[in-house]
Amino acid sequence: MNKLDILVFAAHPDDVELACSGTVLKHISLGYKVGIVDLTKGELGTRGSAAIRAEESKVASEILGIHVRENLGFRDGFFEIDESHLLKVVSIIRKYKPEIILSNASSDRHPDHKRAGDLISRANFLSGLMKIEDEQPAWRAKTIYRYIQDNYVKPDVIVDITGFDLKKLEAIKAFKSQFYDANSTEPQTPISKPDFLDFILGRAKEFGRSINADYGEGFTVERNIGVNNLFDLV
Repeated sequence: MNKLDILVFAAHPDDVELACSGTVLKHISLGYKVGIVDLTKGELGTRGSAAIRAEESKVASEILGIHVRENLGFRDGFFEIDESHLLKVVSIIRKYKPEIILSNASSDRHPDHKRAGDLISRANFLSGLMKIEDEQPAWRAKTIYRYIQDNYVKPDVIVDITGFDLKKLEAIKAFKSQFYDANSTEPQTPISKPDFLDFILGRAKEFGRSINADYGEGFTVERNIGVNNLFDLV
């Protein structure tokens, strides 16, 4: 009953909303089951607090219509790719048995992002090893796509999210403590500037334009993509 088609991992609450929520919304609309697992509570964030982010995550989850959301409570800024963290992620992968995993960028401004993506990649491999004992049997997702975040990375795959762009912005804005608020007295951050959401929309337009769509979201791959028919790529 827990099985998901797509499991999306994030170093921090709001990573998914900012980077790939259009893809999440589109696949849910197509009938796929999608869940999100946040690794940390984002407690080191300059603005807001872990408690506020938790409430904002609930609102964003309702907007997205996802099937499940968990937070593993890893230490923001200090989680490592070690046995303890790997085994916790292995348990989550085996619990939800996703066919596809989406995870943090292969390179980005925030060091937690690459480290989180690398952690998920290694854990997915380990999750398929039968001799690693867990409450659930071995399971390995068929593939991992790493979403593109703040820094530009040339995408290997672009998903057309046209028609889901406004809902994506709505989900992002659920994290209102993190973004521009003229009445806020908290310090300004790179994502709290007035034009930040314009950047998000501009990035989506850039990716969309390259595939002849209005809006898109980019991903990188860890292995070659194989198809049976070239027309699957048209």
